[in-house]
Amino acid sequence: MTTRVLGIDPGLTRCGVGVVDVAPNRTATLVHVGVVRSPIDLDPGNRLAIIAKGIREVLDEFAPDVAAVERVFAQHNVASVMGTAQASGIALMLAAERGIPTATHTPSEVKAAITGYGSADKLQVQKMVARVLRLDELPKPADAADALAIALCHAWRGGAAAGTAGAARQTPAQLAWAEAEKRARVSRTKVRSGR
Repeated sequence: MTTRVLGIDPGLTRCGVGVVDVAPNRTATLVHVGVVRSPIDLDPGNRLAIIAKGIREVLDEFAPDVAAVERVFAQHNVASVMGTAQASGIALMLAAERGIPTATHTPSEVKAAITGYGSADKLQVQKMVARVLRLDELPKPADAADALAIALCHAWRGGAAAGTAGAARQTPAQLAWAEAEKRARVSRTKVRSGR
């Protein structure tokens, strides 16, 4: 059975959204690709509202079975990472509100799934996405191509085929991340309780 996967490359200025249908044999078909943009001169709340509206429209029109969002990593530009994290949270919340299973994938996981190389550049990712989806042109801008790559990564790593059960089959990087988060929670609990 074909699974419809929504991939989101979160961003406050440009939020890439891509929807693909993936068959059990891993072949994929493009359903939708685009970018939701918010003007940089608006306050953050209004910018997030614009991003939310755009994601809602995609959810309404294409009714994905599962949603995958690129996991935010710390960057040198704190303002940029904050906006990205906020857009990521909006995307995850909107999908969860509709009962759509969600997952996150690191940029290196996505690159490795699509190109076989975790340090691939954006052009390599765009070319592979175009090849996999049998597109005549490279998906542009890069945010849109990244969203498609995130959707394909999730589908190919078992998340789409298995539905919610796919979350149990985490990659080594996801397992390490979950373990680090668990240790951080334990540390915070000990500090609060005075142990």
